[in-house]
Amino acid sequence: MIGIIDYNAGNISSVERALKKIGSPYILSKHPEELKTCAKIIFPGVGDAAFAMEQLKITGFDSFIKEWVKDGKPLAGICLGSQIIFDYSEEGNTPCLGLLKGKIRHFKNLYAEKNINPEGNLKIPHIGWSDISYTNKGSILFDGVPNHTDFYFVHSYIICPEDSSIVKAEADYGIKVPSCVEKDNITAFQFHPEKSGEPGLKILENFCFKN
Repeated sequence: MIGIIDYNAGNISSVERALKKIGSPYILSKHPEELKTCAKIIFPGVGDAAFAMEQLKITGFDSFIKEWVKDGKPLAGICLGSQIIFDYSEEGNTPCLGLLKGKIRHFKNLYAEKNINPEGNLKIPHIGWSDISYTNKGSILFDGVPNHTDFYFVHSYIICPEDSSIVKAEADYGIKVPSCVEKDNITAFQFHPEKSGEPGLKILENFCFKN
């Protein structure tokens, strides 16, 4: 059984539709105790990091997620859920869950810091389809998904992990954008697999059904 965390900041309906389409049983809940018996957890998210962290604390999901990961159980983060698993986000100057070492930076700040003037019509937020390139041998969750497949992105902030070896895929949006990170029992996607057609469904199928 797959658990979906509902903490009032997640893109829940599209994740539900995707799991129904691949035939995966799931539980959606706002209460951590209802997800304790699940085999795996999906941690979605859209919107503001500060609001999301506030909601995680109110619902008790902050401590639940930390214990879940500590116990070695599989967690898949999506979009905002791929960011607030790190230490800190520039969005709202927000301390985050600290499951992985690193910061979440705004595109504009990184462009300025690296003295990059992106060519073309690279608007922020980054909204739309971008192809990803596998790095560090990719992830088992990409099995059946060709390298350089397009996925759907919506974000203004970028994952900046301390350990570059955990980056399993990148997109190019003026700078290299970590699109999938993975360490031990955590895998997280900056893009939206649930909104990315058949390739995204394949990733979710791999997560739900592979051991």
